[in-house]
Amino acid sequence: MVQELKIYYEQDADLNLLKGKTIAILGYGSQGRPQALNLRDSGLNVIVGQRAGSIHYENAIKDGFEPVSVSEAVKKADWIQMMLPDETQKDIWETDILHNLKKGTVVSFAHGFNITFKQIVPPKDVDVVMISPKGVGPKVRSRYLNNYGVPCLIAMQQDVSGKAKDLALAYAKGIGGTRVGVLETTFKEETESDLFGEQVVLCGGVIELITAAFDTLVQNGCKPEMAYFECFYELKLITDLLFERGIAQTNSAISDTAEYGEYVSGKKIITEDTKKAMKEILDKIQSGEFAKSWIAEARAGKPYLLKSRQAVAQRQIESVGNNLRNMLKKERNC
Repeated sequence: MVQELKIYYEQDADLNLLKGKTIAILGYGSQGRPQALNLRDSGLNVIVGQRAGSIHYENAIKDGFEPVSVSEAVKKADWIQMMLPDETQKDIWETDILHNLKKGTVVSFAHGFNITFKQIVPPKDVDVVMISPKGVGPKVRSRYLNNYGVPCLIAMQQDVSGKAKDLALAYAKGIGGTRVGVLETTFKEETESDLFGEQVVLCGGVIELITAAFDTLVQNGCKPEMAYFECFYELKLITDLLFERGIAQTNSAISDTAEYGEYVSGKKIITEDTKKAMKEILDKIQSGEFAKSWIAEARAGKPYLLKSRQAVAQRQIESVGNNLRNMLKKERNC
């Protein structure tokens, strides 16, 4: 029997559970900064653990915090929120966090990577939870300021206090998640689905599809600017419709010609071989092979990542897109 999905809202979360507690945001980057600000604006006591000398450290000062070292923040905290990059969490956990962790502290993550793949194994006397906003950091902040929010996932890995779920919901409320809706998952499910979605659709799949389509048009006589408009610029229009309406109602908003083309051509792009490749990617994620590969890459100084980043920046679609975006801005200002 399929369990009925429950979504938690404002009335399901009690922010008072976090009143009087000290929440340490470890890492003041893309997600750490908006979450720290939202929690503070929700009336909670927030401190920031951030390495001195970085732009994130300076941002924390500008925002009115007095950042301290990670080890000092952990000593002061009743709740630590791990906002450090996945690839650095294990080392910092071992050097600055574990031996400073007090019994009863809530150890919380925004992504399940290090728990799922056992890079971090917390002691048995702490709650271990996850609150994962399903949106980029700037959206977490801007929507909060507009009395809205970003949907969140919560998960409970260890519930020593017997209140782990209630505490996770309270944190989600503090950053604005319960204004929209919060769903319960597991560390494993969040990690595997997140990595798969990034690799197959949101980052890997979409970017390679766009680039391949652009190259195909240009190599067969289409002006690069026209190819850019058709394969890149209009993508946002369709994804906005899909986000707002779903697939069927989006199809009712496009032309019959476009819809017919979807049906006769879409399955030629996403073939059985494509689906097999997707399954292979998921298998590598679930087995931990991808995690091992990424950890090894990070420890080696990220040579493949940096080389690939440089290669993407040199693609023709990037130069064409930059030129067009600049021209369109000038047009709009006329």
